[in-house]
Amino acid sequence: MPSRLGRYAVRRRIGAGAFATVWLAYDEQLDSPVAIKVLADNWTEDHHVRQRFLEEGRYLRKVESPHVVSVYDAGELDDGRPYLVMAYADQGTLADRLEVEGLAASQALEVVRQVAVGLKALHARGILHRDVKPANVLFRTVDGEVRAMVGDLGLGKALDMSSRLTMIAGTPTFVAPEQAQGESLDARADQYSLAALTYVLLTGHAPYAHTTLAAARAPGSPPALSTPERAFPAAVEDVVRRGLAPDREDRFPDVTAYADALAGALALDPAAGVARGATAVPWMSLDPDLTQAGGAPSPLPSPVMSPVMSPVMSPVTSPMPEPSQEPVLEQEPVRPRRRRPVLVGLLALALAAGAGTGYALQREWGSHVTVSDDSGSLSATVPRAWGQAVATDGWFPPNDSDDFPGLSLGTSRDWRTGDAAQGVFVGILPGTRLPSQVPQHPECLKAQAPIEDLAAGDPSLTVVFAACPGGFLVERVVQVASNRLMWVQVRSADRATANEVLDAVRTHGMS
Repeated sequence: MPSRLGRYAVRRRIGAGAFATVWLAYDEQLDSPVAIKVLADNWTEDHHVRQRFLEEGRYLRKVESPHVVSVYDAGELDDGRPYLVMAYADQGTLADRLEVEGLAASQALEVVRQVAVGLKALHARGILHRDVKPANVLFRTVDGEVRAMVGDLGLGKALDMSSRLTMIAGTPTFVAPEQAQGESLDARADQYSLAALTYVLLTGHAPYAHTTLAAARAPGSPPALSTPERAFPAAVEDVVRRGLAPDREDRFPDVTAYADALAGALALDPAAGVARGATAVPWMSLDPDLTQAGGAPSPLPSPVMSPVMSPVMSPVTSPMPEPSQEPVLEQEPVRPRRRRPVLVGLLALALAAGAGTGYALQREWGSHVTVSDDSGSLSATVPRAWGQAVATDGWFPPNDSDDFPGLSLGTSRDWRTGDAAQGVFVGILPGTRLPSQVPQHPECLKAQAPIEDLAAGDPSLTVVFAACPGGFLVERVVQVASNRLMWVQVRSADRATANEVLDAVRTHGMS
């Protein structure tokens, strides 16, 4: 961790992705915490990526809105990497909130309203967001209240450039069909994504299960919002469906019209807790468990990682060995990732009690559930109780900037460390042969001899640890392709369940 970035004192890392790392830092001159986004070093020489990074800062700097993340400063490090100094979202993201609990309908409406205000400000300055989703809706404390802001304009595009051929990009479950098709865009593309976000907030799952942009080109009709457990008025259904219309000509004129129509429709629903002209105060409570800035840096800072930013279990590989060396998997601190809403459609969200509550997804899985990662490259079948904390959006090996398939399922978010917690992590990483050893676990009293065998026909190395806190721990590495390894870690109260889960882990498209 760097001690300083430019003139800013670094406190801790709060997120990392394929293109950039975000650090929590402190502006000592202005006595204020800030978030600093730094371009990853392996992209410094890529002119296209560097230009996109700098454009994000320029786009955000053009907009003066309380509902758009502010950019305060920009600079360049000694090694040539550019960085952006931005407002610090001390209350995390909408994705963080959805991992823990659902939102009441009145809260969902307020999120949509505030995001629409931010998007309208972008559109007024001739800027498209192009990637509206829960992970890009940030919450910040202002005067004791929580404010929603749109951020991460890494895919942002000037409207005057929308008639030219642009890169096809976006998140498949939220992207507008015309964007997935590479057509020229206008502000109604962001409206479509906002409607998809609304659908998630009201139902607990995305309107579509697209895994590729190709699938998003012709989405069809989404399932009905209403369920027997939570019925919405037809007016609410009509508004959201119009926002999700495949033909942009059938949508609302702009995001403000969409948000206003949604407010009017929800006001017809007594259970929604929405009154015309009234906003609940506070509309969302402060969460003390989310990332907090803390005081000014001391000469010997003691950074504390927030529970929200606790990383999913991820293996760490040593640098690529020379041909004469054997690779070794090591257990080290890993890079935290900003987390997205996990397993949309399967994650059970807490259902608040009372007349004003929103709908939270509840689904019977039977005795077991099979879960795939977002890329469809991995799947694991686990006991239903292991579906309490699920992440499917892959991971970044610390010594590699590429996003690799990965998923994690567990009985709790801290299943790797809790004494009674159980779960499984599965991740793909680069490698041309099996390592000489797997991560060690001194907390376990017994370690069996390594087992070299075949797992589903592929060479594998397995070590079983016994007398661990909570039961058994199994580490397995499988050579699933000539240049790819699969790493599996299972924690279970009994050996039989661990074996069952190990045998049910699958790769897809790698044979």
